[in-house]
Amino acid sequence: MGIDFDLARTKMVDNQIRTTDVTSHAVLDAFQSVAREEFVPSNFRALAYIDDDIPIATDGGGRPQRYLMEPSPLAKLLQLADVRKDSVVLEIGCGTGYASALLSLIADSVVALECDEALAGQAAETLSRLGYDNVAVVTGDLEAGYPPEAPYDVIMIGGAVEELPRVLFDQMRDGGRLVVVEGHGNASRANLYVREGGYTAPRHGFNTSVKPLPGFAKAETFVF
Repeated sequence: MGIDFDLARTKMVDNQIRTTDVTSHAVLDAFQSVAREEFVPSNFRALAYIDDDIPIATDGGGRPQRYLMEPSPLAKLLQLADVRKDSVVLEIGCGTGYASALLSLIADSVVALECDEALAGQAAETLSRLGYDNVAVVTGDLEAGYPPEAPYDVIMIGGAVEELPRVLFDQMRDGGRLVVVEGHGNASRANLYVREGGYTAPRHGFNTSVKPLPGFAKAETFVF
């Protein structure tokens, strides 16, 4: 007997997302609508709705390097970002495009930035095949953002970072919001940055632990 992915998706929303203080109808409806199984490697398809990160790319030694974020923190980040129907969104680290699809249902348009060309190609193919036509997948260094389409109403960083590049603040519209997980492991937390009058101020969102994105390491400092 095959897996009932529609039922699994409903259970994910009810048991993994609603129970973690996610109350936004737009976010809940997006998670209920997007077929998560389409955005994971074929060997993980049966595990698409587990309450955990799923490997989507490996390094040269075969070790997991990139992950599809587990549903609960992803949903809480989307809620924290307060994405609106007229929002232009920059998603940094789109991976296979799952969060891009979610954002496409909530926002006006999405620029999905990915540094791994293979993942970017996969994301673009899947999003196009499934009809998420308001998403544009682009490639480049994640920490540089994507200035050509700036300014953005929302910037969402799809993984933990050690250091947040200030250049990203310059790509935010006045009144814009940036959501990011900063720190390591269980010591990390999700923060919301709001830009007003040319200044950007942080607000604490919630404590969480998600896998890191490449390219956001702290610069080495010299100790004398």
